[in-house]
Amino acid sequence: MLVEFFSREYGRVSMVARGAKGRRTRGGSVAALLQPFTPLQCSWGGRAQLKNLSGCEAMAPALPLTGERVYSGLYMNELLMRLLHHEDPHQALFDHYAAVLSLLAESGGESTEIPLRRFELVLLEELGYGFDLACDGLSGDQLVAEGWYHYQEEHGLVAAPAGSADRLPRYRGADLLSISRGEFEGAARQCAKRLMRQVLAAHLGDRPLKSRELFRRPD
Repeated sequence: MLVEFFSREYGRVSMVARGAKGRRTRGGSVAALLQPFTPLQCSWGGRAQLKNLSGCEAMAPALPLTGERVYSGLYMNELLMRLLHHEDPHQALFDHYAAVLSLLAESGGESTEIPLRRFELVLLEELGYGFDLACDGLSGDQLVAEGWYHYQEEHGLVAAPAGSADRLPRYRGADLLSISRGEFEGAARQCAKRLMRQVLAAHLGDRPLKSRELFRRPD
């Protein structure tokens, strides 16, 4: 099996688990452990980028994600796969990822949108792609609640010219200021979704995220 791990101390690590279906460990086969959302303690070796998995034990049962929450977890996993470099540790991101997964497993019927938006913001900040949500990246001025703003990859949020007829997405200052305070109620929730999609697209490239297609599929 070819497996991708997200490790707190080593970041993203690619491994080959040879003979995983036949290898046994406490609680079952190694293959049964190598599933998404399962906290593991692993050992590996090798000098190449693709490591050899030598040991694997479950630290706790797999998190019980169901329905849309599985899609949310897979979405976070795909972002990590696409944006993290191999063996580049991000301990704060790892801790936040684990916290969001636990929240998704425990939150009952609550929406997954707000935890995902917060994860996206932490991810961008950790990778050096973060930007000030309360400040114009060109002028340095504080955003105005009544104003409208564009996102530009090189500057962040910049004021949209009055009467602008271009097709760039525009975001209301009041919503951006709410997001900067960690508030995602009302119109700010949809604003955050649109903004994060635009920002992430600039770093993901043209290949679409497969996990997003799951949210569009009917039950």
